[in-house]
Amino acid sequence: MTMNIEDKIDLCKYRIEKSKKLISDATKLFDTASYESSVNRSYYAILTAAKALLVLRGIEPETHDGVKTMLSKEFIRTGLLPKEFGETFRGIYARRIDSDYGDYIEIGIDESAESLKRAYEFVEKVEVLAINILKDLSF
Repeated sequence: MTMNIEDKIDLCKYRIEKSKKLISDATKLFDTASYESSVNRSYYAILTAAKALLVLRGIEPETHDGVKTMLSKEFIRTGLLPKEFGETFRGIYARRIDSDYGDYIEIGIDESAESLKRAYEFVEKVEVLAINILKDLSF
């Protein structure tokens, strides 16, 4: 289905708000020492924020790797997002996979805190970029 510009804008805004809710969930989980679950929510905040940007370009990847690849191509390689955001996406994705599916893998407070901090920075920067893109799209 092809979306018109209004649909893309609405979906972008929805995804930004959802990513902020996921950060809030990650924070609550961290505060209750549910470190693995906090990493999970931190990663999904990043994924959702990335998808918010991509929809503005009419890009809807079907996989996590597709989101990562297209985010890099459209926003990191072009300098719209810092290079370290690619590492943030990859690193927290790997940590989430290890935590969710690995046997005998435990995520400690330090790894969880780092994931939460990096996810917050990612979502915050993506929101600012999305606002700037939306200003350019306004009619």
